[in-house]
Amino acid sequence: MDILGWIIIVVLFVVGMAGAVYPVLPGVFAIYAAFFVYGLFFSFEPFGFWFWSIQTLIVLALIVADYVVNAWGVKKFGGSKASVWGSTIGVIIGPFVIPAFGLIIGPFAGALLGELIAGSPFDKALKVGWGSLVGLFTSTFMKIVLQLVMIVLFIIWLI
Repeated sequence: MDILGWIIIVVLFVVGMAGAVYPVLPGVFAIYAAFFVYGLFFSFEPFGFWFWSIQTLIVLALIVADYVVNAWGVKKFGGSKASVWGSTIGVIIGPFVIPAFGLIIGPFAGALLGELIAGSPFDKALKVGWGSLVGLFTSTFMKIVLQLVMIVLFIIWLI
C-alpha cells in the first residue's frame, strides 16, 4: 500500500505541475490533494497548523494571481474590460479549439477580438493581444514557482 500511496502522490504532483502550463488540468488543487493522499495513506501527523496555513495561503494566492496577473497584462497594454474577458475566455477555450497552440493563440485572439469589439483600432487591439500573452507567461511562471514551493515545503515537512 505504501508504493500505491507514493505513486498517487507523485502522479498528483506531476498533474499539478502540468496544470501550471495547461489550464484544463487541476493544477494547484492536484498538489493540494496529494497532501491529503499522504495523510490518508501514511499519517497527517507531520502536518500541523503552519503547514496547512502556508499551503492554503499559497493556493489562495495562486487562484487570485492567475486572474489578476492575466488581467494586469491586458490592462498594462491599454486593454478594456472586453479584452480582459476575451483573454480569459481564450485561455479556457483555446486549448480545446487548437490543441497544440490554443493555449497561446486563445488568450491573444480573445483579447484582440475583445478590444476590436470594444471599438479600438486594430493596432491598439494587437498591442493588447500581446499584453495578454505577457500576462499569461507571467502568470504561468508564478504558478510554476509557487507550486514547486508547495512541493518542496511538503518534502521539508516530512524530513
